[in-house]
Amino acid sequence: MIPRELLGTAQIPGGGELRLFRHDRAFMILLDRNELMSSRMAGSEEALASMSCARIVGAAEPQLLIGGYGMGFTLRAALAALPASAGITVAELVPEIIAWARGPMQELAAGCLDDPRVRLVQGDVAEVIRSSRGAYDAILLDVDNGPDGLVRRANDLLYNEQGLRAAKGALKPGGVLAVWSAAKDDAFARRLKRAGFAVEEIEVRARANGKGAKHIIWFACPSPQIQ
Repeated sequence: MIPRELLGTAQIPGGGELRLFRHDRAFMILLDRNELMSSRMAGSEEALASMSCARIVGAAEPQLLIGGYGMGFTLRAALAALPASAGITVAELVPEIIAWARGPMQELAAGCLDDPRVRLVQGDVAEVIRSSRGAYDAILLDVDNGPDGLVRRANDLLYNEQGLRAAKGALKPGGVLAVWSAAKDDAFARRLKRAGFAVEEIEVRARANGKGAKHIIWFACPSPQIQ
């Protein structure tokens, strides 16, 4: 049996410690005993990008904001779906995540962070959202384990009603907010509606082959009836 190899650790601002492991050719990032992400399971993160891009296909020069780089699955899928005229801002709070992407996971990253369409922001995606107004055709959030704030309590500010209203203000007309979650959260879906969104909830599998755990993506569009 091949043992897991610890490659690095990272402190989450206001949260716990992340640990990067390699097992054979696979990578895993853990918080305590919780496996937050694995290179073996990319399906739902890729779906977050591909389904979002399909919803803004009419945008001539689409602008995306991705909250959380993770292992880059969402970014790479967005780059594959978007034209050369697109722009993608990636906000990542933990600097070691990017260092790992450029270091031990360089092959997995496949140069996505160096694509000329990509702008990397080292910081909290909530701050990027609050400082933007009508800037993005799509905002894609894969932060924490979903709206339940497993990793960092401050992430609750991103997913509460005030944070959702800020996201609505950062969208262009016809834009979409897409939120990934490891599990269903009916209370969050209700908050999206109270914040002025029309909501579509889609269940996707963790693996690209249609297998694995069931994850949730909410696609939320500002409702013209609720301003």
